[in-house]
Amino acid sequence: MKSLALLGSIVTAALLPLTATAGQATSASFGHTADGQDVQIVTLTNSHGMRARVMSYGAALQSLLVPDRSGKLADVVLGYDTLQGYLDRRQYFGSTVGRYANRIAKGTFELDGKTYHLSLNEGPNALHGGAKGFDMQVWKVLDVKAGPTPSVTMQYVSPDGDQGYPGTLTVKATYTLSDENQLKISYVATTDKPTIVNLSNHTYWNLAGEGSGTVMEQTLMIPGDAITPVSDAAAIPTGQIAPVAGTPYDFRAAKPIGRDIRDGHSQQLLFGHGYDMNWVLSRKEIEPRVVARVEDPQSGRVMTLWSGKPGLQFYSGNFLDGTTVGKDHHIYRQGDAFVLEPQLFPDTPHHPDFGSARLAPGETYRNVIVYRFGIDQAAK
Repeated sequence: MKSLALLGSIVTAALLPLTATAGQATSASFGHTADGQDVQIVTLTNSHGMRARVMSYGAALQSLLVPDRSGKLADVVLGYDTLQGYLDRRQYFGSTVGRYANRIAKGTFELDGKTYHLSLNEGPNALHGGAKGFDMQVWKVLDVKAGPTPSVTMQYVSPDGDQGYPGTLTVKATYTLSDENQLKISYVATTDKPTIVNLSNHTYWNLAGEGSGTVMEQTLMIPGDAITPVSDAAAIPTGQIAPVAGTPYDFRAAKPIGRDIRDGHSQQLLFGHGYDMNWVLSRKEIEPRVVARVEDPQSGRVMTLWSGKPGLQFYSGNFLDGTTVGKDHHIYRQGDAFVLEPQLFPDTPHHPDFGSARLAPGETYRNVIVYRFGIDQAAK
């Protein structure tokens, strides 16, 4: 019996990563921008070998190694091996997006009786903060901590008038990796004059591993019972709240991402070339709760997403067109990843019924996003 117990411990040990050290946090240079700014990359590692790499360009998640049911690690985040890839082509891989994530119609909004004009970067509209949003800025690394929950905090100060937005906005992004295989991103922002704010993270996920092919068989659950439909391919909301019952947008019971994606009766799917819309999770900000769950049946990896924001933008990687060569020379094609962005509703400044994106001096904007990773041993 003693020999069997010993054999069992050897087999178990063989399934675990051998390189893990609890609570590591290290920083190194990842390269330089065209104007000579140094970009840092911070590596956070827990005792299970899970490893997150966060770069100061765009306060972006550059990679995340997650174990499968056999203990094998894979990078589940799309992106590039070097900084140059991110500089050469703007695709929001892993990035912090702001000052306003998602779209603002015609790049204008009114605040306290004054009309502001934003930089336009998607036809007549402003997307993810404009022509040079937070995803294209070099953030300052404020703090790198080792220990049981290694973390990194970065800061960007957006000046008054940046991309047309009023107020000097000070933003901090903190990435924390726990020993329970949980990655938390905490966004905090303050301003010196009234402005609008909507921050989120734009990581492209593939739980089978980046470069492994399509995510269409990975199962997704979103508890939202409605979406905010759009009027055309510009993806600007009509202002309506439409129930998902009986439509391809009903993910309240988990189903493969690709099950209904080719439903030609759905005008919304035609507009977006797939899923690219906002799910209504609540009508106001509440305490963080589960807003999505994704499972890869092959690897057994499960990701549960927590947030307190009222909306969740789900994008099925529709415009990955085979022209992007990412990590390890992998070509990314349509449907090779999904994006889940907890946030306010798109174009909220033009739709009072959607709530408010206003931030005033003395107030603090927060968006805490938690990704919890686990294993479903039965999934195959």
